[in-house]
Amino acid sequence: MTSPFGKSLAFPPRVGANGRMLWSEGEDNIRESIAIILKTMQRERVQLPGFGANLGGYLFEPNNAGTHARIARDIEVALGQWEPRIALDDVAVAPDAGNAVVTISYRLVASGAAESIAVAVPLGAQ
Repeated sequence: MTSPFGKSLAFPPRVGANGRMLWSEGEDNIRESIAIILKTMQRERVQLPGFGANLGGYLFEPNNAGTHARIARDIEVALGQWEPRIALDDVAVAPDAGNAVVTISYRLVASGAAESIAVAVPLGAQ
């Protein structure tokens, strides 16, 4: 029986002890997929120019409420479009030294289980 969460090559790609590429499945596969979406700039993939959240574009932006709102919106749009296995509950952005810390709360569509991840987005000065 196949997992409702999917299966794909592990990210980052790595080789197991048997010399074969490692695979990722279940909740780990979804977390890895979210990381790929968040780390990808739009127009970076030739065949999918709209793929990604564009978070790298905020590097020199000020660490303020306006930037935080734009980051949250970009994450909501990207995950809503590219990761159908989750339902977003909240995207909270808070300032930290040189970063915006984003906490993404979501539910797995197949099981309803609640999950959350946190990522740091490098920004300019306050």
